[in-house]
Amino acid sequence: MSVLRDYLSLLKLRVVLLLDATAVLVMIPAAQGHPSVRAMLAVLVGGTLAAGGAHAINCWFDRDIDAEMNRTRRRPLPSGRIPAWHALVIGIGLIALSFVVLWLGANLLAAALALFGALVYVFVYTVWLKRSTPQNIVIGGAAGAMPPLVGWAAATGRLDLTALALFGVVFFWTPPHFWALAQLLKNDYARASVPMLPVVAGERSAKRQTIVYAILTVAASVVPFFTGSAGPVYLGGAIVLGAGLVGIALLDLEGRGWTRRLWRYSMVYVAVLFLVFAVSPFLP
Repeated sequence: MSVLRDYLSLLKLRVVLLLDATAVLVMIPAAQGHPSVRAMLAVLVGGTLAAGGAHAINCWFDRDIDAEMNRTRRRPLPSGRIPAWHALVIGIGLIALSFVVLWLGANLLAAALALFGALVYVFVYTVWLKRSTPQNIVIGGAAGAMPPLVGWAAATGRLDLTALALFGVVFFWTPPHFWALAQLLKNDYARASVPMLPVVAGERSAKRQTIVYAILTVAASVVPFFTGSAGPVYLGGAIVLGAGLVGIALLDLEGRGWTRRLWRYSMVYVAVLFLVFAVSPFLP
């Protein structure tokens, strides 16, 4: 069982769960409350395979810096419990399988979007940006913002302004979430020479930019109301949740204790926002 847990840990399933939620939940409003069960299953399975595969390749490529960080040095690859090439082969295989699952179970557009997201995560974020620029998570965050597009495309066969707004929500949400984590793990990232913004520019600069991205997240979150994809209850929920996100980001300027609160709240924020959006077809 310990070996199985090690292999499963390559997929970072806790992260995948949140990504899957943003993909599957958007399918309900996209299909006016009646999405295809087959397409939903394809998105759930295919999305898990794509994200898990990309994470496995990330573990393979980053095994050297993982060995330098206290948080990650006990992972299977840096600790030597799994041969490194296993992660690479598993990652490639899962991404390829995800394309087939999404194409057959949903449509080609959804499959292509998931594949594109996985490739961006691997080549743009992991290989290129993560070690070279403090804007790594900003640009690379596009990969994590792909699931809402995948879900919308699987349900409708196309993309529209609402889908792009949901992409924007996750895209703009990513820096506040990960910069909060990077502040908490600042010494680890510095030890591994990973140029996360709090390491390179300092925590106060990261906190100020976090506020900007939090505001942009809220702005993107209200767009579905104005496109007619969600009603007043969703709008109210988006405003209340967004006020919490911006408020905690503002409070974070004054003390480190709020950084941990921001990191935790940001996870709750995106999960609850997409849940409210999912039930919006059944609300006023």
